[in-house]
Amino acid sequence: MNSDVNMTRRSFAALTAGAALTVAARLARADYVGLPRTFLWNPGFNDMVDTAKYKKTGPYTIGFANASQADLWLVTFTHGVQFAAANHRDKIKKFIATDANGDASKQVSDIQDLMNQSIDLLVVNPAAADPLDPIMARAMKQGIPVVSVARRPKNDSSFVSFVTASDQALARVSATWLAERLGGKGNIVLLPGLAGASPAEMRLQAAKEVFAQYPELKILDTQYTGWSPANGKKVMSAVIQRYGKDINGVWADSGLQGSGAVEAFLGAGFKPNELPPMTGGDLNRMYKLAMENKFPFCGIDYTPSIGISAMEVVLNILQGKAVPKRLDVNFQVVISDGDETKSVKADVALKDYVRMDAADDLIMGHGMGPTYDPKSFKVDLPKG
Repeated sequence: MNSDVNMTRRSFAALTAGAALTVAARLARADYVGLPRTFLWNPGFNDMVDTAKYKKTGPYTIGFANASQADLWLVTFTHGVQFAAANHRDKIKKFIATDANGDASKQVSDIQDLMNQSIDLLVVNPAAADPLDPIMARAMKQGIPVVSVARRPKNDSSFVSFVTASDQALARVSATWLAERLGGKGNIVLLPGLAGASPAEMRLQAAKEVFAQYPELKILDTQYTGWSPANGKKVMSAVIQRYGKDINGVWADSGLQGSGAVEAFLGAGFKPNELPPMTGGDLNRMYKLAMENKFPFCGIDYTPSIGISAMEVVLNILQGKAVPKRLDVNFQVVISDGDETKSVKADVALKDYVRMDAADDLIMGHGMGPTYDPKSFKVDLPKG
């Protein structure tokens, strides 16, 4: 009996997760459109949350407490949330957004202010997970459902649903590709994102778990970059000065700093055919550099369309529909021609994914259609 119930629950979870991704999957440039593999591979279970107690008659007032727009990914993610809110004007009467500029204390204050404005639901992209737990839990206790995006609070009681693209899976797949592409041997440099930010720390930990399985791989250096192209170039330039052509591979958790790393090698006089294998998705500039210089490359986007998917979850909750406790949004694995490995295959080839016609600062996987431009993006948000 219990096994039948669990099987039904898991099947329902899969169907609901797929339904919630309909908009993002349709709008993204995607070749793999099945259920996210991070969901399929998860060895645990994903409970469905009964949201009947949150059901309300719309239109709704939505509060969005954003961590910041400090990098290009965060800007694009924010646009995705706004894009989805504008597209659901028939269901959303007022959309109130705040920006904490990366300050967790300010974000706590922002959330309290939103709670005082009679919001029906709170969406949070936490600047840091732990400091936000108490205020998010307080909102839940006051009957305001919370959807967390990108960073997962530790306490289940502080949110209804968490929307992610899986930092651990991104890191394990890209690290596995690099290790296998090097035949399990050589010297590598690790370029994680922002020190202390949970996505960067989780990705770094997951990548190290992979590299630890290859005793002949040596990590020469690990340098945080703040997910900045300029910092990526500066940091990598200093590492190149120390190690030069002893560097056999570079693992970057995003193309934001990965693009800077490529430019550092080129600036140091490396010819395109001397560039080592590298990883790093998200930024179109990274894909362009890989295409133009033809070095072995694996890119995985931490797709900012999670913002669009989060708004689908928001509306499901307020309509009293069951939602998954964790919703994984699919990412694409992009690999240069001839560089697939035994464990990591491409969803789409680099040449078919890169946008040579688009701006360098375009963040891929945004889900807002082929005409999206972050510089000219503008939507008419519901203002009540």
